[in-house]
Amino acid sequence: MTNTPDEKWGQRSLALLEVETSRRFRADLGGGARPEGLAHRGEPDPRPQERADVHAQMLLGPDWRVSPPIWESFTMATLIYSTILSLDGYVEDNDGNFDWARPDEEVHVFVNDLERPVGTYLYGRKMYEVMRYWETAHSAVDQSPATRDFAGIWRSAEKIVYSRTLEKASTARTRIERSFNPAAIRQVKESAERDITVGGPELAAAAIKAGLVDEYHLFITPIVMGGGKPSLPDNVRVKLELLDERRFGNGVVHLHYRAVP
Repeated sequence: MTNTPDEKWGQRSLALLEVETSRRFRADLGGGARPEGLAHRGEPDPRPQERADVHAQMLLGPDWRVSPPIWESFTMATLIYSTILSLDGYVEDNDGNFDWARPDEEVHVFVNDLERPVGTYLYGRKMYEVMRYWETAHSAVDQSPATRDFAGIWRSAEKIVYSRTLEKASTARTRIERSFNPAAIRQVKESAERDITVGGPELAAAAIKAGLVDEYHLFITPIVMGGGKPSLPDNVRVKLELLDERRFGNGVVHLHYRAVP
């Protein structure tokens, strides 16, 4: 019977954990019993390690060794939804305007530090067309230091754009996908070395409903819109844990939440 990739990964993880635990246990005991000729020198017996190495190679093949230890090697990237919204929960008004959400320098510097570890942005077409401004924003002479900094952060990250109609990307490090596939995003999370953010309420709604969003960064702006495009989806419930909060001089409040399973 052929094992599935998930079963093989699970067997590999358990075997690696057994080997790593055995290695650390032997280290704590100073190597265990020592053969004659080594005891008087106080050197550890190499034979248990050699036997463990042979056992691991038989189970896992010639590439069994891992560094760093497995609990550090198999971490999953965090998928983050970060958005600026009104007090009543909208990202834009009924006319599609969001100029009221423009961050000042203090907020912008804070956002830059949050975005710096991000390696991949996920966008729908509309959000991508808004954000592609940052591809050339660094060349404008009147930009603030925070604006130029964010432009560099954005250009250095990978972008995945979900669109059925966009024929060609107009920015570097960008690929187009025709549909949002939750299983594919889970694979991206498993393989990514840096965190991922999802931009735009429509795409974020799909990710939230699929249970993919791990953390939320909400920047609440002191304005009531009375209507518009909501920042969060209807008919979905997610329990959240508050990790951090911060108030800025312009009245914006940042709330950082983690999704609780």
